[in-house]
Amino acid sequence: MRRSTPLWAVVFGVVALLTWYVFYMRSVVTDLRAEASRVGKMYARVYDALSDPNTDATTALQDLSALMRESGVPIIVTDARGSVTASANLPKDILGSNARIAQYARELARENKPVVEPGVGTVYFGNTRLVEGLRIIPALQALLIAMFLTAGIYALRTRGRADREQIWAGMARESAHQLGTPLSSMSGWIELLRDHDSGDPVMAHALAHMDGDLERLRRVAFRFERIGRPPRREKVDVGDVVERVATYFRARVPTLAKAVTIRSVRRGGSLVVDGDPVLLEWAIESLAKNAIDALAGRGGRVTLSVQELPEGRVRIRVKDNGPGVPRELRKRIFDAGFSTKQKGWGIGLSLAKRIVTEGHDGRLLLQSGTRGATFDIILDHESTS
Repeated sequence: MRRSTPLWAVVFGVVALLTWYVFYMRSVVTDLRAEASRVGKMYARVYDALSDPNTDATTALQDLSALMRESGVPIIVTDARGSVTASANLPKDILGSNARIAQYARELARENKPVVEPGVGTVYFGNTRLVEGLRIIPALQALLIAMFLTAGIYALRTRGRADREQIWAGMARESAHQLGTPLSSMSGWIELLRDHDSGDPVMAHALAHMDGDLERLRRVAFRFERIGRPPRREKVDVGDVVERVATYFRARVPTLAKAVTIRSVRRGGSLVVDGDPVLLEWAIESLAKNAIDALAGRGGRVTLSVQELPEGRVRIRVKDNGPGVPRELRKRIFDAGFSTKQKGWGIGLSLAKRIVTEGHDGRLLLQSGTRGATFDIILDHESTS
């Protein structure tokens, strides 16, 4: 099983930002061309006024003023006493208020240094929409570079993780292959012991459990062989799987001092899901083993139950009455490598969660409670009709 990756989201974000950037730069080019056109018209009007002595200077200045208004540059002209004598392109909400215009002039002075013209006064001017828009270009470019770097780092980490998982899958399948020879040998030795059985009930009981352990080893080897391969899809009665897991552990937990009781409960008839029986059994065993380990040295009760839920779902519950999971550790309980046990590897719950969520589109939940730990596997129920 591969860990699902949000690579598509990263690619979509980069493409969307690049598309917006391209269209924005095209609008910037359009604004620059319009600005160049206005400057050209202003130059042509000035040149025309200078070359033709019959041209009325007032008309030429009015034309230049109109072109300046088209540029959108906010302008405020004040005399020596600070009174406003002229203005252009001011926000509508400040028109008619000398106090607001004076405050806006101070804002323009912070944007650009005012121009003091003898005989005219002080000219305060702001920036065009084009200049305001160009200010975000460096930030936008930095964001694009950061996104590309993030995508590159993410791709390298994803590739490294995929390579490690491929190596792990190969080692697991090779281990399964190597287990085949001793398993076959153990099967032969068990048959030899059964042939020489003198009718001792203890020997018969031991051989039955040895057969069960051998079968379990075969299933474990088969599970290792399945690592790295896509999950199978077939009809699985999870009630039978839960009963099989409970029966196996029931014969292998302490029954004298610090006894551990394992019981299985099936509420309803056939509870069939569409899934991989080998992987589902593996996930349930991991939860059951975790519950049994929590009761080590103190004894207690583990309950495995299966129940049909509304809206076509099935719940597999593994509950114990042990010490439970501390509140501060609940967010980390499913992290790979995290374990509260000194000799634990921290892969049981993580593996179970991956089997349920990624392999079967289900949910694995740790229910809140004050006594013991309760894990729920929620799967879609397949109709048998």
